[in-house]
Amino acid sequence: MKFDFEIAIIGSGPGGYVAAIKAAQMGLKTACIEKENTLGGTCLNIGCIPSKALLHSSQKYSELKNHSSEHGIISEKIKIDIKKMMSRKEKIVNQLTSGINFLFKKNNVTHFNGEGSFIDKNTILIKSNKEEKKITAKYIIIATGSVSSEIPLIKVDEKNILSSTGMLKLENVPESLLIIGGGYIGLEMGSVWNRLGSNVTVIEALERIIPNADKEISNSFIKSLQKQGIKFKLKHKVIKTAKNNKDVSVEIESLIDNKKTSEKYSKILVSIGRKPYTEKLNLNVLDVKIDNRGYIDVNSDYQTNHKNIFAIGDVIEGPMLAHKAEEEGVACVEKITGQKPSINYGNIPSIIYTNPEVASVGKTEEQLKLDKIEYKVGKFPFQANGRALTTSKTEGFVKILADKSTDTILGAHIIGYDAGNLIAEVVSAIEFGGSSEDIARICHAHPTTSEAIKEAALDIEGKSIHI
Repeated sequence: MKFDFEIAIIGSGPGGYVAAIKAAQMGLKTACIEKENTLGGTCLNIGCIPSKALLHSSQKYSELKNHSSEHGIISEKIKIDIKKMMSRKEKIVNQLTSGINFLFKKNNVTHFNGEGSFIDKNTILIKSNKEEKKITAKYIIIATGSVSSEIPLIKVDEKNILSSTGMLKLENVPESLLIIGGGYIGLEMGSVWNRLGSNVTVIEALERIIPNADKEISNSFIKSLQKQGIKFKLKHKVIKTAKNNKDVSVEIESLIDNKKTSEKYSKILVSIGRKPYTEKLNLNVLDVKIDNRGYIDVNSDYQTNHKNIFAIGDVIEGPMLAHKAEEEGVACVEKITGQKPSINYGNIPSIIYTNPEVASVGKTEEQLKLDKIEYKVGKFPFQANGRALTTSKTEGFVKILADKSTDTILGAHIIGYDAGNLIAEVVSAIEFGGSSEDIARICHAHPTTSEAIKEAALDIEGKSIHI
């Protein structure tokens, strides 16, 4: 049978567009279908990129307002122009999404704008406002990503009760903001609006924020955010909301003693995680297997129960991270073309882009104890790092976990300025089977914050030089 395309990808987020470009580079006639008017998916349009733009802008404002005098810079009046801040964010988003358009043209990827759904295992129906068309492909990759999870009794209207998408479009700083969920999205959004002057409260049903993180990091992180003015209600949940003219009334219940309290907030952000987006793919026509959490079942080759249909990124099990989806996009295409790539899922870093940043890779102490693995810990505070002192970024520390007998690095956790970039060194070391001694013996430039990585590695054997 002759197909219109050798490979078609449904979704143009980090997994989808990377898979499309990779497939085209490998000589396959490639199509990419995207329901939105711009390419890039949630990450580039309403997720990673716009949120980081606002985090950076709000951090600039916070530094000028609260810390400029210690550098001898006297700023009498600092004002916020939310409209201009949002305009900068949109400019960055537009630059990146149009960049993918350019890359598609450069690599001869055919872009279809419309909602893609299956007619059969080789045929996709593409619906847009203007028309409907059908295309056929020998191989199809599902890369439709995820959407915000919802709370049944709390209806998001993107006016008073918002998702992260609505939070990225606010035109004014809310007087007060309640964030439901103590995960990374809520904490990043909370940091933005707290810096800009909102009275922010985070409510979390569990006993700590970022519950999957190393406990020591989580405990240090909440103290830092509390110092910045963010309030926390742990082991609490929202049981009812009611919209008034200017605010939202909220009934909150303690999970410790079941005590109920009523509070009012200008805005509420519902941020309890994300779920796979597959509902409009018409997967039932093919009986594609989906588990009870909504993830598409795939084998180690990202193959569904149909040999020519694959799935990657947020629609399959694993951390919902853009870089995880990108790696899977490349690996999936390579597997389709007969190569044998592999992804080390134990070595995927995660980052929270607050101030301080939080970055982790590998096992936490709690996981190692649960797995009964004997380990050693090395730590080093940024307060003892020369570069951190000169830049007034002394908060936090580096923590490295290594196997007690082999010294193989098992995990690393950093809280501090630029942690997201610093973690890359440890990721590289883990990928090559490195030990803490390997990092300790590498020459690190001075003065740099990367020296804290070296010192933490030295501390595994209690031989840190600068503390």
